[in-house]
Amino acid sequence: MAVVDVRNLQGETVGQVDLADAVFAAKVNLHLLHEAVRWFLAGERAGTHKTKGRGEVSGSGRKLWRQKGTGRARVGSIRSSIWRKGGTVHGPQPRSYEYRLPKKMVLGALRSALSAKLSDQKLTVVDGWTLDSHKTKDFRAALTRLDGETRTVLVVEGPGNHNLELASRNLDGVKVVAPSALQPYDVLRHGRVLLSQNMALHLGRSLGSGNGEAAAGTAIETARPAAKPAESPRPRHAKPAASRVKPKSPSAAKPPARAKAKLKAKAKSKAEEKDKAPRQKP
Repeated sequence: MAVVDVRNLQGETVGQVDLADAVFAAKVNLHLLHEAVRWFLAGERAGTHKTKGRGEVSGSGRKLWRQKGTGRARVGSIRSSIWRKGGTVHGPQPRSYEYRLPKKMVLGALRSALSAKLSDQKLTVVDGWTLDSHKTKDFRAALTRLDGETRTVLVVEGPGNHNLELASRNLDGVKVVAPSALQPYDVLRHGRVLLSQNMALHLGRSLGSGNGEAAAGTAIETARPAAKPAESPRPRHAKPAASRVKPKSPSAAKPPARAKAKLKAKAKSKAEEKDKAPRQKP
C-alpha cells in the first residue's frame, strides 16, 4: 500500500493514509494514456465546419454560351467547381467526431494517470475542503499554502460542497470535478491533483482490482438452476416425428407419363372412329 501524508488547508501534515496500489501504484501504460486523451479530445470537437457545394453557391443556372461553334471549352454553369467562386467538391461537412472507447481502457488510463502523478510527487491528499466562506480570496490562499508554485490545479471533491464550487469557479487554471466525472485527460493536463481523504479512499475502492465483481460472479454461479437430465441422443440424420412426411395413398398418386399418353391416344382413336361412322338420316 502506498503511504501518503495528509495535509490540512493550513499546509500542515496531520496524518497519513494508505492508498490502493492497484490504483495509485499501477504500471503506467503510455499507450492507454494516448488513446484516452485522443478519445476525449475527439469528443470535444464541435464539428461545425461547412463548405458550400455546387448547388449552394450563388449564381445563375443558365448555360453561359452555346455548346459548339464558339471555339471555347464547353461549360454548363457558372457555379462549376473549376470556376472562381464556384462550389467546393468533397469539402468538410458538419459531423460528430465522437467514437466509443471501451470502458476498461478508460479506467486503465485513469489508473495510469493517477499513478504517474503520485510517482512524480504531484498528488496531494487533503483532510477535507471545509471552507468557512465562499470567497475566492480565502480559497486562493489555501491553494498557495498547499502548493503555491503550480499554476494549474485539479481538485477532486464530491458534489454538495457549495462554498468550494463558488470559490473555485472564478480562478483561472483551477478545476473542481466529482470522482464520477474524473477523466485521464484532466489528470494529465493539470500540474497538481488535490484529493480529499474520502475521495482518495473512494477512488481506491471503485477503481480497484474488482473484488466486488468477483463476489457478484460467484453469487450468480450459485444461483444458477440445476442442469436438466441428459436425454438420449437422436440419430444424426433422423427427423422428428412431427416433421416426417406421410406417404400418399396409391389412389391419390399421379399417373406416370406413359399412362397419360396411352389414355390420350385411346381417346383420339375413339373420336376418329365416331367421325368415320355413316350418319343415319332421320
